[in-house]
Amino acid sequence: MASPRRTGSSKQSLTRKPGGRSVLVTGASGGIGRAICRAFAAAGWYVGVHYYRHKVEAAKTLRAVRGTGGTGGLYQADVREAESVRHMVEVFSNQAPPPAAFICSAGIAASSLVLRQRDDEWRSVIQTNLTGTFHCLQAMAPPLMTQGSGSIVVVGSHAGCHGSTGQAAYAASKAGLIGLVKTAAQEWGPQNVRVNLVLPGWHRTGLSEAAMPDDHSWPDHALRRPPAIEEIARTVVHMAQLNDMSGQVWNCDSRDL
Repeated sequence: MASPRRTGSSKQSLTRKPGGRSVLVTGASGGIGRAICRAFAAAGWYVGVHYYRHKVEAAKTLRAVRGTGGTGGLYQADVREAESVRHMVEVFSNQAPPPAAFICSAGIAASSLVLRQRDDEWRSVIQTNLTGTFHCLQAMAPPLMTQGSGSIVVVGSHAGCHGSTGQAAYAASKAGLIGLVKTAAQEWGPQNVRVNLVLPGWHRTGLSEAAMPDDHSWPDHALRRPPAIEEIARTVVHMAQLNDMSGQVWNCDSRDL
């Protein structure tokens, strides 16, 4: 069995871009991650497209990046494995333009009531969403500290603030991200590394399909609709470039926290 270090990246997929800024987006093989990659590409950034198993979908994201006029490359890692993530970030930092931002969007979900939640599903969701983000933050902060600035944006969920029926593991993992982000922001602020969390609202993606509300009147939303995924992506790009904001939870929805 190959070690994570040997399977950490796809050098053949890299399109070099001299100068400029770069961003690595985890969970970029579909949904919100893909939209974020496209938004950064449109803004002129080199985009690192992370994937774990879904290389074909990640390649679609990379084609979308290039179709937007941007450049980028594919980077593979299992976020549950610290060494795999460290190797991916090392390869990205060495091959791409200087990293100015990292986006943590990788995540999974499992629909189950608390009393029916299986231990294996619980562990899988927590290991990916919470521990996986912890591994990413540990690997992503050092290159930003070395250059004296940078931004990390973590994709959270409204479920982490208020819970969600049938989403015990998912809601718990996203709630944990709030404390993780706020702690990292305090620890790394003196090195000018900003860490923030964004709540993207509901979007019909492969991850959210099972939990998506059937009621399309959205009575708990002031605008009676969820935010557009493209607006979420542009917001993430904006957050990544803010120099004076850290440790914050940014709600992109019209639903109250």
